[in-house]
Amino acid sequence: MSGIELGVYGFAAVLGLMALRVPIGVSMLVMGMAGYVWVAGWPPLLNHLKLAAYARFSNYELSVIPLFLLMGQFASRAGMSRALFRFAGVLLGHLRGGLAMAAIGACAGFGAICGSSLATAATMAQVALPELRRANYSGPLATGALAAGGTLGILVPPSVVLVVYAILTEQNIAKLFLAAFVPSIIATLGYMTVIAVYVRLKPGSGPAAPRATTPELWESFKEVWPVALIFALVIGGLYRGWFTPTEGAAVGAFGTGVLALVSGGLDRHGLVASMLGTAESTAMIFLILFGADMFNVFLALTQMPAEAARLIAGSGLPPMLVLIAMLLLYLALGCVMDSLSMILLTIPIFFPIIMGLDFGLSPEQTAIWFGILVLSVVEIGLITPPVGLNVFIISGMAKDVPMYDTFRGVSAFLVSDLVRTSLLIAVPALSLVALWAF
Repeated sequence: MSGIELGVYGFAAVLGLMALRVPIGVSMLVMGMAGYVWVAGWPPLLNHLKLAAYARFSNYELSVIPLFLLMGQFASRAGMSRALFRFAGVLLGHLRGGLAMAAIGACAGFGAICGSSLATAATMAQVALPELRRANYSGPLATGALAAGGTLGILVPPSVVLVVYAILTEQNIAKLFLAAFVPSIIATLGYMTVIAVYVRLKPGSGPAAPRATTPELWESFKEVWPVALIFALVIGGLYRGWFTPTEGAAVGAFGTGVLALVSGGLDRHGLVASMLGTAESTAMIFLILFGADMFNVFLALTQMPAEAARLIAGSGLPPMLVLIAMLLLYLALGCVMDSLSMILLTIPIFFPIIMGLDFGLSPEQTAIWFGILVLSVVEIGLITPPVGLNVFIISGMAKDVPMYDTFRGVSAFLVSDLVRTSLLIAVPALSLVALWAF
């Protein structure tokens, strides 16, 4: 049996275990160990396992993950989501569909201090959904906008998924964050454009609210400026070289913690709950990372990634066609898998192939461009049926809106996602222009 065949069977077995509801981390760990024994035997596996956990979790860069997660926990306690939505609503609420646009803007702002799409969708739904329903927004538009807006949580830097991609591919985290800026702005404006078109096609779906007064605008700005300050400090500090990504995450967590404490949202019980929530999410991510490491070692023993890269490089297929095929596979996987699982399962196979193709870019530019493309496509998977994790979260909170209506509302935003991804493929400079500016 060739290495490619063995690797493909292992990949299929992982998907089969996931279909049986086995957690992704456990699925990859079990199949990685089984494959290792098949190729090399028990003694080499036991020898590998005695150092594998330490080798993975002693990585200093991994500490950025719990710090960004804690930052998101504190941000929720500080009421930042409510402040962001109120400020965006004051600016845009007088437009038709303005409150839905405000929800998109607030999701982008909260994603800048959270880094998780699921957390962004759940938090913003608690704040914005009652206001949208009170303003007589239609169910499909209200829930669809929040589900789509939640995906900005992993696209707007800082992003936990980008951190994991950077660690897997040994890329600079700060440069990946910087490269995500322009695509995230395009995504936010694209979603707002979809809402503007939607309310013109269906005039009663998103009525305009009264225009806010100057005192209301000033009051909402006073609530939101600390969020902007923390974001500017963390992201600006990274690019100015004041601190590393881990130090920046620590500064952000400290800043949001102080803000939550001052606002009264962080008492002793809230602190414990924030710590526990961060620990649970971190443990889940780290288990998946360890499982992915074990599975990747098995793939390395089979030589599948190297053989696949050589086959594709010698096939004569245009590099762009190979890239598009990979992204289409991500779209298909996104219908049944979560974003982090897709990244961990596929990057060890796809990344060597991409790096062996010539796109007219330097190796670092190719790695960063591919990372942004993967992130954009993975984001789409969060709102596509039959899984669509963001849709399930929003539907669970909007009991009066059938899930079918939510998926119907999301479909318009999927068009924007596909247009944006096509644009990023055709014009790599959109993902790299921020790098050149710095």
